[in-house]
Amino acid sequence: MPLWTIHHTPGIFSDEEKQELSSRITDHYEKIGLPRFYVVTLFHETRPENIYVGGEPTPAGVRITIDHIARHNPDQESRRRTAQWVKGILQPHIERKAGLHWEFHVDETSEDLWMINGLVPPPGGSDAEKSWAENNATAPY
Repeated sequence: MPLWTIHHTPGIFSDEEKQELSSRITDHYEKIGLPRFYVVTLFHETRPENIYVGGEPTPAGVRITIDHIARHNPDQESRRRTAQWVKGILQPHIERKAGLHWEFHVDETSEDLWMINGLVPPPGGSDAEKSWAENNATAPY
């Protein structure tokens, strides 16, 4: 499961931009074989007086945390590619905002601590996972 949690000050993303960004994110993960329903994107609008950078309130800011559970990067170069991909996904939505502070990080969490609808997801690349992707739904396997 990729979980993208996007904290942002008001006016950064319109409803249409949220839909477009979450679709672009999901499309990428689907291309590498994940079921679309694995991808969750949460937008949390936060007032400027509730986002502090360096101890100061931030009038325009975005802070994103990404949790990867279904797949992990095997080495440093893969992690760098992932960071560049994330940057590329975000830049069109963010760089047009003057004076915006933005940052992200990606955590890789053990898949042993993950369930969907009470089921342990099938191993990556397995026939069961391919079936989940094809049907875009969980099923016992």
